[in-house]
Amino acid sequence: MSISKRRLTKELREIQARPPAGIQLLDGETLDHWTLSIDGTPDSLYTGERFTLHFRFGDNYPIAAPEVTFALPAPVHPHVYSNGHICLNILYDQWSPALTVEAVCLSLQSMLSSCTAKAPPADDQAYCAKRVRSPKQMMWMYHDDSV
Repeated sequence: MSISKRRLTKELREIQARPPAGIQLLDGETLDHWTLSIDGTPDSLYTGERFTLHFRFGDNYPIAAPEVTFALPAPVHPHVYSNGHICLNILYDQWSPALTVEAVCLSLQSMLSSCTAKAPPADDQAYCAKRVRSPKQMMWMYHDDSV
């Protein structure tokens, strides 16, 4: 079994046995694509809301980050495009093999909970018009980590 498959099998067992609060595995039938839900945290703009995430894992996971997108409708957030793509540095150039699916979900919950105003990214329409199939095909620029 490859390193990737061993790591994913271990993470899958852990998230099934002990899911973190507000995170639920919806589908992990195959090791290359998982669907999870995350709940908005209490006392945030997203309280009571639930969002679905798709994780797609390549053969070089965990060395390379998974592709992570929100299912539609995506949350309205300055770092989440209306097509579900997420601008978050740990999903791209700040990825570390030490990160896990659980850590990514918790980071996304934290990103949502720190938001002070529901608004799409300033370039949402232009970005979505490009019809980029995978967010991993983009060169992201991170100029605001406050939300």
